[in-house]
Amino acid sequence: MSQSSKAIDVMPAAALTALRKLGVDLTIARQRRREARPAWAARLNVSIPTLIRMEKGDPTVGMGVYATALWMMGRHTALGALASPKDDHAALEQELLTVTRRHKKTKNNESRETA
Repeated sequence: MSQSSKAIDVMPAAALTALRKLGVDLTIARQRRREARPAWAARLNVSIPTLIRMEKGDPTVGMGVYATALWMMGRHTALGALASPKDDHAALEQELLTVTRRHKKTKNNESRETA
């Protein structure tokens, strides 16, 4: 058996919660489609135990399995949009702070030169 990643050991609680919600949502999607676990697992090309772990939001299940499950639901484009730069508000705020600081620094240097 392979060792689990240390990143999983320190995974933030909020990320684990989101992954568990994804697993529950994937379970509901499968059930609403009236697909039995063996059929869904075969379509995903995984074992039934791996499917069960995915449906529990297990972070050790490969991202490709989650992505394929989303594709099977017709939701794969949502995955591609998750980290879209246009929606990365924290990075935008950081860039604005950098520009503001740079502007203040330039303004202070200009004030010193004219004094």
